[in-house]
Amino acid sequence: MVALPLLVALALDPTAFDYDRSRPTAIETRSDAVEQHARVRDITFAGASGGRTAAYLVTPVKGRKGPGILFVHWYEPEAKDSNRTQFLAQAIELARGGATSLLVETMWSDPEWFPKRRRADDYANSIRQVKELRWALDVLMAQPGVDPKRIAYVGHDFGAMYGAVLAGVDKRPRAWALQAGTTSFSHWYLLGEKLDAAAKQKVIDTLAPLDPAAHIGKAAPSPILLQFARKDPYVTEARARDFFAAAGEPKTMLWYEAGHGLNEQAVRDRQAWLKKALRIR
Repeated sequence: MVALPLLVALALDPTAFDYDRSRPTAIETRSDAVEQHARVRDITFAGASGGRTAAYLVTPVKGRKGPGILFVHWYEPEAKDSNRTQFLAQAIELARGGATSLLVETMWSDPEWFPKRRRADDYANSIRQVKELRWALDVLMAQPGVDPKRIAYVGHDFGAMYGAVLAGVDKRPRAWALQAGTTSFSHWYLLGEKLDAAAKQKVIDTLAPLDPAAHIGKAAPSPILLQFARKDPYVTEARARDFFAAAGEPKTMLWYEAGHGLNEQAVRDRQAWLKKALRIR
């Protein structure tokens, strides 16, 4: 069931995700604090497409050389962590082993983003978001002490899906941990839409070149962890298994008796997997 999107994706312009890497990041610090063994900076930096991006930059207090991790949050408007705070506690824990983490805001950081957006802009906005994630990798890897050969990407929900697209165009991450993503953006961008069959098919066809299932396979040979919930109302077991089938080896799929937000066991499993994949003590 993943073969068709893969064929469609061949029509995607290979330069679609290119961006100007010569622009200055122009990082500005809004606050700076030490929490446990980590330095947590609330920053903004110049975005790849203009404007500024807010983020947390979490670094080890001792500043020794270690891996870098880009964290990208989920979209759940009623949840308090539907923003760059979602993975903050995990980033602070990983700093103990020398990891530097960047936790970025996204176009879905605004709780009203989904109902306010224009359906006609979904494709262009998706291209732009992937460019912003590539730019965020630049910001992360420019930090002192980050080992360029030990970079990981962690994403949940939309963060997982845009991460899968990123995996198809950017080889810098050497480990991918994706949670509760589905194989096609149309599964979610059509939620609540009252369209006839022809209009729905147009949306599906328009977004098909970006479908996560068409790109995730290109992450190989970097290891992939895919985590899913058995009580997820958005990601069915069939779609989860299609996502896993589209990924290359080595890959691991874990299931949880939880809803779309997963649970604490998923957090513990992911932290353990990241420590092993990135050689964190």
